Parts: sequence; structure tokens; C-alpha cells
Amino acid sequence: MNTIFERIEAVRNEIAGACMKSGRKVDEVKLIAVSKTRSAEEIIEAYRCGIRDFGENRVQELMKKQAEIDLPINWHLIGRLQTNKVKYLPGTVSLVHSIDSERLALETEKQAQKHGIILEALCEINIAGEASKGGLNIDTASDEILSIVKNCPNIRIKGLMTVAPRTDVPESNRVYFNRLKELMYEINARLPSDKVLSELSMGMSNDYVTAIEEGATFVRVGTAIFGARDYGENKQ
Repeated sequence: MNTIFERIEAVRNEIAGACMKSGRKVDEVKLIAVSKTRSAEEIIEAYRCGIRDFGENRVQELMKKQAEIDLPINWHLIGRLQTNKVKYLPGTVSLVHSIDSERLALETEKQAQKHGIILEALCEINIAGEASKGGLNIDTASDEILSIVKNCPNIRIKGLMTVAPRTDVPESNRVYFNRLKELMYEINARLPSDKVLSELSMGMSNDYVTAIEEGATFVRVGTAIFGARDYGENKQ
């Protein structure tokens, strides 16, 4: 069985290969180790292998791990966020990947103002229109994001995030990654120059290579780093 170090090296090699193929620099892509359900020991081992960015799905689990692990980790909230949990976020996360409604954005703005901070975030897009997933509808996302940028000065929207359909054929998700990139360009054409979006959080363990080829700046990789979980869920 491969160790966490060996898996991380394999992922880094694939990231480097995808960047070379698409004419990009390796430092344009940030690897987020998805650490949901993983132990503090596993996270510390990945940290020792050079990983500095870790993604959690639930606010409570994130806060528990922050209390357990005394390391300068960049924590990312990548899971669906409930409005009643937003109050715990200011000062605890580097980036929120899952602003999926104007209502959630307004509550996040309220809490960021309360703490006197600028909270960096991504807007989540339901790129394939899957009923089981959260995210802004792609047909209305542009107007909604412009409204969020205008009305939420304490949230810095850095870009877009999506969870593509689960598939055993990574190439089939290329169309969705490309569409997210196009949507970012469409939104940027309507934003002032100091507000333009630059980040694309897309690609997980089964399709991150394809996502990088289509412009991902963050890839969220869990299973390919820590190994398979012992319960059924979408791979990250």
C-alpha cells in the first residue's frame, strides 16, 4: 500500500504533467488536501510532506481539527455552508469555496463586518444542474454574483467553484470545466478592473488533471492523497 508521501508525490507529478501539457506554470495550481473525516495524524503527515492547504466540508469538524493541530495551516471550507454556521468562519478559514446564494452571501457579509475583516470566498456554481448539489444556477449566476460583489464589500469574491458530476471517465467533465472558465470570463467583462475574478476551484481525485488542463487554480484532492474512505460518497 502506498504511503501518504508516495501518493502526494504521484499527485504532484500529475499536476506538473497537466501544467506542462497545457502550457501553464506549476505554481499556478494550488493543491488542497481534502481532509474531511481524516485524523489529525494523517493531516500532520501530509503537512510534513509539504501540503499547506487543507479542505474541510463541515464547520464543526474544521474547528475541532484547528483545536487539535497546532500548525500554520491554510484551512479551506469546501462543503455546503449553512447560514447558522457562518458566524464561526471569520478568522478561521483562508477561503470559503461555497457561497451558493445571495442570502448566504449577505449573512457572510454581516459576520465579516461584525468582526471587521475582509473574508475571501468563491461562488459555487451548479455547473451541470444536478438536483442533488448546491450552487448558483449557471443561467442566473452572472447577475447574482454581480449583486453579491456590489452589496457585500466585506466579502472578496476571488472566483468560482464547482463540483462536477461523478464519473469514471474524467474527459466527460471537460465540458463543465470549460464552461466554468467561460462563465468567469463573462462575469469579468461586467466587473470593474479591481474586482475581476481569477480563481477556479474545480477538479477532484478522479478528474483534477482534466480540470488543470481547463484552467483550474485550485484542485481538491482527498482519496488520491489519503486513500479510499470506508464509506460511500463522491470522491474528492
